[in-house]
Amino acid sequence: MWLLVLLVWFLLWAGGTYWYLFGKPSPFSLESVRPPGPLELDQKKRSKILKQGFRKEKVPENLDAIVIGSGIGGMTAAATLAKLGKRVLVLEQHDQAGGCCHTFTEKGFEFDVGLHYIGQLHENSLFKVIMDQITEGQLQFVELDKHFDTLVIGSGEKIRKYTIYSGKTEMEEHLKAQFPDDTKAVEEFFKIMKISASKTHLLAALKLIPQWMALFLLKSGIADLCSSIFRLVGTNATALANSLTSNKDLQLIFNYFFYGVPPKQSSSVINALLLHHYKRGAYYPKGGASEIPFHITKVIQKYGGRVLVRAPVNRVLVDNNGAAYGVTVKKDQEDVEVRAPVIISNCGVFNTFQKLLPTHIQTKPEIQKRVNMMRPGRGCLLVFSGFDATQEELGINSTNTWLFKSNDMDAMMDEFFSMGKDEAPDNIPMMHFTFPSAKDPTSKIRHPGKSCMTMLIIVNYEWFEEWKDTPARKRGDDYLAYKMRFAKNLFEWACSQFPKLRDKLVFQEVSTPLSNAHYLGSHLGAMCSADQNLERFQAEAIVRNRCDTPVKNLFLSGQDVFSCGIAGALHGGLLCASTMLKQIVYIDLMMLKKKLKRKKTRGTDEHVKKLL
Repeated sequence: MWLLVLLVWFLLWAGGTYWYLFGKPSPFSLESVRPPGPLELDQKKRSKILKQGFRKEKVPENLDAIVIGSGIGGMTAAATLAKLGKRVLVLEQHDQAGGCCHTFTEKGFEFDVGLHYIGQLHENSLFKVIMDQITEGQLQFVELDKHFDTLVIGSGEKIRKYTIYSGKTEMEEHLKAQFPDDTKAVEEFFKIMKISASKTHLLAALKLIPQWMALFLLKSGIADLCSSIFRLVGTNATALANSLTSNKDLQLIFNYFFYGVPPKQSSSVINALLLHHYKRGAYYPKGGASEIPFHITKVIQKYGGRVLVRAPVNRVLVDNNGAAYGVTVKKDQEDVEVRAPVIISNCGVFNTFQKLLPTHIQTKPEIQKRVNMMRPGRGCLLVFSGFDATQEELGINSTNTWLFKSNDMDAMMDEFFSMGKDEAPDNIPMMHFTFPSAKDPTSKIRHPGKSCMTMLIIVNYEWFEEWKDTPARKRGDDYLAYKMRFAKNLFEWACSQFPKLRDKLVFQEVSTPLSNAHYLGSHLGAMCSADQNLERFQAEAIVRNRCDTPVKNLFLSGQDVFSCGIAGALHGGLLCASTMLKQIVYIDLMMLKKKLKRKKTRGTDEHVKKLL
């Protein structure tokens, strides 16, 4: 009798598990991807997609979900739901969709604001499959030169220059050639990169399996027996680099992607993933970064949804049972109510929990607990420069440049962020600059005879705080003079590498944390939303920082869900969709990836047969 009961229970469990994993319709299919159409160059037609202003009558009826924010995380979640037939409304407070993927044009120059290059877009990679699905194959990418990054350390006679190459084996071999006495350290770091890349799905799984189960696996030690990733993710990057080599230049190269926290406060796994991301090539969207929201918006619209801009959400509506049921949008001094059974916030933990929820919900212990898991991230300052010259005349290319005053990033960042407001502009320790116009071959057609450059540094919000209550573009002469001090010093530093820039500069604009807060709605102008510090990447913290929230029907997406950057935010969107749908869409993507591989194999076999 007991044996029969046990057998029935097992069959029910196995059937339920199979149905949960494989029994639901997939949002993704081979048939939805079609050959890319011609690039849309007509700005009026593009604006009809990217700049659809909010009006109540434009809101689709019978909505299934509302997404707050049109960054890549929110758009990915929206497109995934849309492809299952869900009617989704994306609301964006800026005047165009895209978040950090949007572009802007001034004086004939086009600038990206957050996307500088993307990796892992080689044929049949998971990231490429995802991008193809949420744009239905319409987004095209240009592969950059194999020499995709240059690092310059020091100044004067002590300057050292290192080059980073992409390539399955070339990246490691090229780095070894530059550090012949540290080949063992390079090999060990690349092993860690491989572990980080191949086992990251286990960290994502912690957010998708029941929380009690994930905590049990961690606290019992079972998780550590399965993989070293759970220990490695909680190891700080400086400690790891120190264990591999005493060469400070090489230590810096292991951790050169700066995103707001020094290596001693960042996760070794995240830093390893950032470099691994470009191992198989660095890419840039053909037509510019705004091509991403342009094509995702079309997919959302195709299935009955809309992406509406100039739609600042100022409140998430919560009923007496503690469940979210809609939002209010500020329109012409009035609050317009829009309802849906699901609300997805892509505007960050702090904006969601501290600004959008009703006060009596904000103060609940479970909400405060979620807020206290994270701390605000640091802001960034961007300098956009335009040149009346071609790429050839300036001697520029698609390679990105990273400049460092010394090889001790921890010390540099500690010293810089401890400075006062007046000291900071003249003591910048590191910067990143890039030439978007040199990455996109269509730039020569769309903006002939012009080139552009974007420079980026991390800054303290407090240095700009005195102007926070002044209106954008009208913050006064003191503000303009202060931010231009940063621009002047950064531009001179960039000219040390590309001297021809100096005589061809005709336009310059500076974006500060106040600009990020105004245009992107980022909390305190943060570049990567909440701080990407080591504490949030402890395995237990990963388990507790989930897409669902203490408010029923309210979900989180974007960089605060998993990690920073375009790829991190996109995966935040997929994790959010999986949580909301109670369906692990990654399994659907993996099944699709296998189908694509089989299709390619069949095509190759048929081609060989024809040749024979």
